[in-house]
Amino acid sequence: MTRDEVLSQVDDLGVRFVLLWFTDIVGNIKSVMIPSSRLPAVIDNGIAFDGSAIEGFARVAESDMLLVPDLSTFAILPWNNDDHNRTARFICTIHTPDGEPFKGDPRYALQRAISAAEEMGFRYMTGMELEFFMFYTDDYGKPVLDAPQDNAAYFDLSNEPAQAVRRDMLSTLEGLHIGVDTAHSETGRGQHEIDIAYSEALVSADHLVTTRVALKTVAQQHRLHCTFMPRPMADMPGSGLHTHQSLHDLETGANVFFDPTHPYGLSETARYFLAGQLAHARAMCAILAPLVNSYKRLGTSFEAPVYVTWAHINRGALIRVPGVGEEHGEHTRLEMRCPDPSTNPYLAKAAMLMAGLEGIRQKLPLPEAREESLFARPSGRMRHVDILPSSLAEALEVMSTDDVVLNALGPYISDRYADAKHQEFDSYNEQITPWEIERYLNRF
Repeated sequence: MTRDEVLSQVDDLGVRFVLLWFTDIVGNIKSVMIPSSRLPAVIDNGIAFDGSAIEGFARVAESDMLLVPDLSTFAILPWNNDDHNRTARFICTIHTPDGEPFKGDPRYALQRAISAAEEMGFRYMTGMELEFFMFYTDDYGKPVLDAPQDNAAYFDLSNEPAQAVRRDMLSTLEGLHIGVDTAHSETGRGQHEIDIAYSEALVSADHLVTTRVALKTVAQQHRLHCTFMPRPMADMPGSGLHTHQSLHDLETGANVFFDPTHPYGLSETARYFLAGQLAHARAMCAILAPLVNSYKRLGTSFEAPVYVTWAHINRGALIRVPGVGEEHGEHTRLEMRCPDPSTNPYLAKAAMLMAGLEGIRQKLPLPEAREESLFARPSGRMRHVDILPSSLAEALEVMSTDDVVLNALGPYISDRYADAKHQEFDSYNEQITPWEIERYLNRF
């Protein structure tokens, strides 16, 4: 929408407050609230904020930043929509005082990657399978892990209270103009999946940022806690963010991944793209699986990948080629299965896109597909199969030597992201866990 169209809607709908959202480097949402009367000036000039207070953004000496709302992200928040509190939301890009894009803005990192794809004649499209858990809360609002919202298993018909929450979630996303393909129970108790519709990568990333806020808000309204922690319980499977992706011709919109003559339906471009992602998969893990807890999902949780392989049928593969049939070639896509819902979607998509584009540029050869299960450690001819990092520390070490992934983030973000994550891992290593006390205190 244009400036005048946005302001007209704000006036017609009686919007009183406006939230300006952005993310820090590790993906936490930040927000600035303004009265709607200030919106014309903010659209024209941006609004200043102190970047030194945001993790990884800037030193005090270079702290002045501007939030610039992206008008295409205008939305009315359904949970603040009565006459007295009607609130709109914009997702912002971050600029320096002289108007230049801020090189530490994760959204700008994705915009750079999208521009690189466009220079090669491609549009990058993605869709996501978002998994999460919901738990009942105690009288103080804290989640109770032994009180999952329901006991439904994979695709089971949930009880009516759980169905009601899911309906509220889908209605809220619909009110935010976020398309949903399906929603259903997942394998774990209290675990759910909502599949966010396919769209252009930047829109898709914006939708994920918004969806995480929306689902947590709806859960709170039902006295539930919604968590995107990769694996909150050891006896339950983890939550993933399987990401479907394809390249489309910038002029015609045609899916350039499809080739009906190939056994897997993949064009040469798709095979190069897939090879690029496999080549840089271990380094991308630091972005796609960004928490200490992420590595208690990968390789140990149900169908979470551990080997750097691709396949059609094998759901333990890192990248899967879903079957679509020749008559539906426009839906040909690659499903990356190692991301989890704690990732910063802007950095995740930037890394995945740039790794795939590098495969196209270098015409990387594609390894053979691995349709057999690899959950047991490979032997014999399988020994050469690469394994994903087993810890955040290992993932960061691999990322530090991968120029493609580092360049996708840019030196400003990559340095500060690595520093933040090393601090996180060091803090984890300093903890004495209940497992250690129970196992060691009386034995030694």
